[in-house]
Amino acid sequence: MKKKIPMFLTILLLCTGCAKQQNTQTDSAIATMPTAENALVANQDETVAPVDVVEQGMTPIDGELVLDGDYQVTVDSSSSMFQIVSCTLHAEKGTLTADMTMSGTGYEWLFMGTAEQASKSAEIEYIPFTENASGEHVFTIPVTALDAGISCAAFSKNKQKWYDRTILFRADSLPITAFDDSLVSTVQSLGLTDGEYSIDVLLEGGSGKASVTSPAKLRIQDGEAFAEIIWSSPNYDYMIVNGEHYDPVSTDGNSVFEIPVIGFNYKMPVSADTTAMSTPHEIDYTLYFDAATLTS
Repeated sequence: MKKKIPMFLTILLLCTGCAKQQNTQTDSAIATMPTAENALVANQDETVAPVDVVEQGMTPIDGELVLDGDYQVTVDSSSSMFQIVSCTLHAEKGTLTADMTMSGTGYEWLFMGTAEQASKSAEIEYIPFTENASGEHVFTIPVTALDAGISCAAFSKNKQKWYDRTILFRADSLPITAFDDSLVSTVQSLGLTDGEYSIDVLLEGGSGKASVTSPAKLRIQDGEAFAEIIWSSPNYDYMIVNGEHYDPVSTDGNSVFEIPVIGFNYKMPVSADTTAMSTPHEIDYTLYFDAATLTS
């Protein structure tokens, strides 16, 4: 004969089981609940896919190699949602700072580091914006080096979350006079005498489809250097170097120019106008003349 379990014991066992199940569910909820810090950090689903701002061959340039002064500098951003429309770089005794003017007013603070680090830091470590005469937001930040990816977290006013960003201050947007002589070689520092030479040259910029002939012919005359630049296309009708306009020296075949070389071992900024599109377009490039490859 089966023994009957008293009613009060049945109720007690059922209640104990319910309590255990409820505790298990509570523990699970606690385990998956985000921490206060994590709740302040945007996840991958909440942000635009970042782009890599550091280009192949870039070498970081410390502040000690930048001469004292104020310079307009181009800043690349890893996010289309974090755009710098203009920036002034301040160099003083080896220390670099930058005043970055933003394209919008959506960010309340910046933090030099990652979003996770920002979420765990005190507000005193955050960098607030100032407002210029045009109502634009300007952040003043320290710059560890040019041509180097710098981690920067941005706090969204609307989302109330930190977003990871990477920014890069382009050395090739500064004039050659901004750099210490040890960084950029010249005709004088290389001891080049008048005559003809050849030198390897590397073109960067644009869509990456264009190229120039390397090695290039180099002419030294009266202490100045001039290079023959032969493009891989016949569609370039002028070049701009250091603010000066240069027409092609040959219209036979691909576009050929003779331009001044204002520095060696340096990404020299140039522009070239192409007629290959429906309307002419000026495209920004850099030319790197490698002094180690110089031959008479």
